[in-house]
Amino acid sequence: MNSSPLRVSLIAASLATALAWHAPASAADWFPYKAEATEPAFSAEGTKKPIDYTPLAKASKKWDICVSFPHMKDAYWLGVDYGVIEEARRLGVKLQVVDAGGYTNLSKQVSQIEDCVARGANAVVIGAISGDGLNNVIKATAAKKVPVIDLVNGISSPDLSAKSLVSFYTMGQSTGEYLAKKHPAGSPPVKVGWFPGPAGAGWVEAAHKGFMEAIKGSAVTVLDPKYGDTGKEAQAKLVEDVLQGNPDLAYVAGTAVTAEAATGILRARNLDKKVQVLSFYMTPGVYEGIQKGRIVAAPADSMVIQGRIAVDQAVRLLENKDVVKHVGPKIFVVDAGNIKTVKQADILPPTGFKPVFEVK
Repeated sequence: MNSSPLRVSLIAASLATALAWHAPASAADWFPYKAEATEPAFSAEGTKKPIDYTPLAKASKKWDICVSFPHMKDAYWLGVDYGVIEEARRLGVKLQVVDAGGYTNLSKQVSQIEDCVARGANAVVIGAISGDGLNNVIKATAAKKVPVIDLVNGISSPDLSAKSLVSFYTMGQSTGEYLAKKHPAGSPPVKVGWFPGPAGAGWVEAAHKGFMEAIKGSAVTVLDPKYGDTGKEAQAKLVEDVLQGNPDLAYVAGTAVTAEAATGILRARNLDKKVQVLSFYMTPGVYEGIQKGRIVAAPADSMVIQGRIAVDQAVRLLENKDVVKHVGPKIFVVDAGNIKTVKQADILPPTGFKPVFEVK
């Protein structure tokens, strides 16, 4: 699909003035949002350009959009679900969400995407289980002139129409930099258990690379990474195994599910004052953990906004409107020092939000 000129329209000056970007987001007023567009789009070496992202006011017709998630087992994907659902409602389009049940179910995700296209979905938004395992189904989908948007996780396919995501390299790097600054070269060495998530997922490999490069030359020693599905039981077992084998562990760092599981395990073992916890992305549980002093810090990637942008990109592509083809919210680190000033609605779903699978 040919690239449209990069042009992000700004809403009326009066509204733009009224809406600071950190104002609480509702279904109607989450924008303009501080974001970064990658140019050229889809390039690993692309440069990031700061933009204020503003979506369309309304869709011109009731487009049918299919959204495929790896799972809905943790609060992260619940936040993305909130974003796609609310944006579909705001724009006035139909939307169906399917989830594959976990990162081991690649074939199920492939068949769910095929089913979406077979039933006549106009566009497909994918939170991918694998960085390259969906390339064949994406190629077949694009061949039918159905736009495919890469949401959150990262996909290597050359047949994508757009990407709504942040750099998980930067997310991992931000977490590693926090540790490296706290424990610079020459200071006493500290041992870190590292839990990057399910092996083979594009976002996991990117976060791992960023984390490992950030701690180079510091006093941080990282144990062999423990890969695993982002279910709470799977992550809890990995954490328990590492604690058992490393009584001198100073940090647990990894996925949000890892962080949430670790806080309970550490308290139960009376290790919560000895072993600190970091996550390389934000969820409601991580946010609450930082508030309560149980988790040290986490970068926020505004997963709700990533979902909203992906739906807007889909509609823009279907309507041949200008589209920023590779964009994501600006990343910032949340810790005890700034959590009171961060607007929760910018980065997380509302408290009590339950999964929604359809907008009619």
